[in-house]
Amino acid sequence: MAKNCGSVSCRDRAKCLKAMAHPARLAMLEKLLGGERCVCELQALVRSDITTVSKHLSLMRQAGLVTSRRSGLKIFYRLRDPRLAEMLGFVGTLFGASYRRKLAVDR
Repeated sequence: MAKNCGSVSCRDRAKCLKAMAHPARLAMLEKLLGGERCVCELQALVRSDITTVSKHLSLMRQAGLVTSRRSGLKIFYRLRDPRLAEMLGFVGTLFGASYRRKLAVDR
């Protein structure tokens, strides 16, 4: 049984954090801070094959980090909650101002 850490179980929180704990997934999340993106844009960003990118996006969708919509043959992703930007920014403060400047430039 997962310990309760407030309104969301520790297990669910761990699932969310685990979904962010990969350089490619973090890069995609940071790109989504600037708004909705097509899978092809995210694939080019992380320079991985489409299968790998799809697995990353599926994991983040299951963790509740992103949502998707289809338009014709393309699938677009966006952050499920814009407050995720605050969380990523806070994590960035752990590493200093250069990280925050990088986030601002990449948006």
